[in-house]
This record gives sequence, structure tokens and C-alpha cells, in this order.
Amino acid sequence: MGDPVRGSFQAIAERLDYPMFVVTATDGIERAGCLVGFATQCSIEPRRMLVCLSKQNRTAVVAREVDSLVVHVLRSGDRDLAVRFGELTGDEVDKFAGLDVTVAPGGAPVISGLDWFQGDVHARHDLGDHVGYVLDVEATVGAAIRARESPLGFQQVHGLEPGHPA
Repeated sequence: MGDPVRGSFQAIAERLDYPMFVVTATDGIERAGCLVGFATQCSIEPRRMLVCLSKQNRTAVVAREVDSLVVHVLRSGDRDLAVRFGELTGDEVDKFAGLDVTVAPGGAPVISGLDWFQGDVHARHDLGDHVGYVLDVEATVGAAIRARESPLGFQQVHGLEPGHPA
């Protein structure tokens, strides 16, 4: 017989529809990006965002020592980008190949056509199989060109085969 608390939590969590993001980073040598479903604003004043990266993926390796990350908001029509940044691994392919990419002031890749913001890394926290990055977004740069569009939610990407296990 399974753990009823774990089973209840799993049943609830599987039905939540978290917004999906692509987080990008560069260490000055390599650029990386991954699909992120664990992210939320965690402070109003100062403005801060918590972004959680799986320890198993290439982006977490690149992001270990960076000063800033770029967070891209995926919209309902961006499932193809979710597949690219969620199912492929930067260990094997350049996820940015063929995309129109610019560079944020902190150096991280910016995927053109998406809403995005850059956040300075305020703190890193070991959260189990993920590392939580608390980002200061007080003096951020970014773009909100598609802010009125519906976000791409977890339920729209549920079932993707991740490039790395969580």
C-alpha cells in the first residue's frame, strides 16, 4: 500500500497548471537554456523571483557561478520551444541553433519574440533535486511584447520526455 500523503500530494500536483518558462544562462564560454516549471515571484519589495533548475541538466551546470539569469515567459503558442528546451539536452545539441537570439546585458541569451526579464542572482539554495535561484529583478531589463497572451501551462507540456531526469 502506498503512502497516502504522498499519493494525495501527487494527485493534486499533477493537476496544477504552473506557467512554463525558459531560463537561459552563460558562463562566458557556454550558453545554456532549459524548460522550467518551478518558478514564482517570491517577494514584492524588493521584487524577487525564485527559479528552480534541475541539478541534472546542463543549464544548472552553466548557472553555478553566473551573476544573472534570463527568464523567458512561454505563451500558449510556444509549445515548440517547450519541446526544444525541455526534451533536448545541451550536452548533445545547441538548443539555440536556428533561433533568433540576442544577448542580455549580463550576457545570457535572449530568445527573440518572447517576453523576458533578466534577474541578478541574489541567492542559491539547495532544494533537493533542484537548485533554487532567488533573482533580484529590481533594476531589470526585459520585454513584455506578448504579456496579454495566455501563458503556456504545465498541462500543455505534460508528457514531454525530459532531456535529463529531474
